[in-house]
Amino acid sequence: MAEDDRKGSSEWRDFFWNPRTHELLGRTAASWGQYHGILPLYYLFLVLAALRADLLPVSGMMIRPKGNQLEITFSTSDTESWDGFIHNLNSFLSPYNDSYQVQTNDECTPDEYFIQEDSGEVRNNPKRSCQFNRTMLEECSGVLDRFYGYDKGQPCILIKLNRVIGMLPGKDRQSPYVTCAAKREDSDKIGPLAYYPPNGTFNLMYYPYYGKKAQVNYTQPLVAVKFLNASLNTDINVECKRIKKSKKLNNKKLFMFISLGGGSPGCSEHITASPVQ
Repeated sequence: MAEDDRKGSSEWRDFFWNPRTHELLGRTAASWGQYHGILPLYYLFLVLAALRADLLPVSGMMIRPKGNQLEITFSTSDTESWDGFIHNLNSFLSPYNDSYQVQTNDECTPDEYFIQEDSGEVRNNPKRSCQFNRTMLEECSGVLDRFYGYDKGQPCILIKLNRVIGMLPGKDRQSPYVTCAAKREDSDKIGPLAYYPPNGTFNLMYYPYYGKKAQVNYTQPLVAVKFLNASLNTDINVECKRIKKSKKLNNKKLFMFISLGGGSPGCSEHITASPVQ
């Protein structure tokens, strides 16, 4: 036992400092030099990556509720199949509650950018944000219809844009907007759509975005799309586009595949979406 202890102690001393190989903690002087040269670069990369997360260069589109791999599958007659989506939407829209928005954000002038300039090197922080009240989504707010239409086969999809610092997405006081339509071969299947806010606009008053630190209470504008009477038990290919008026901002597309089941056994509703640059 004593011999084993001496052997273990010797191995530990050699690991800490090996006089034969001139290694400290298993590394030579050259190796430690390379390590200390790389380590600051590694931490610099982490810092830059964190900063870039708030500086997305492209204003892409995303949808809610979240499904597995951008796929939403449910049956209107099976409450358990869509109950998770209702909870997802309620959680996502919680910061949009009117009572919270009134307390934290400003009632701004529509169709005008909310510019908050700094005074020289003096930062105008924290910057204020405009209210986006949940009730603006009307039938898709979860207030008028707590199931967002999923129990009736008239589901609501929420669309938002990525946050891009400093982006001015409109021109001549015209806000960008979202429009959805079926592919040509499915044009007779999609039925009417409803948009909330009206015309599916991302109002200019929510821009520009100044970043998380400067604009702590910023609330992203949303557009809700409600499928009112899509054909049952058939596949529908849907394309949603963000239409812009600014030459500096490219139009973006969001493709959705929809299959509506009538609630009979084995029939489900499928919604898949994927952004296209």
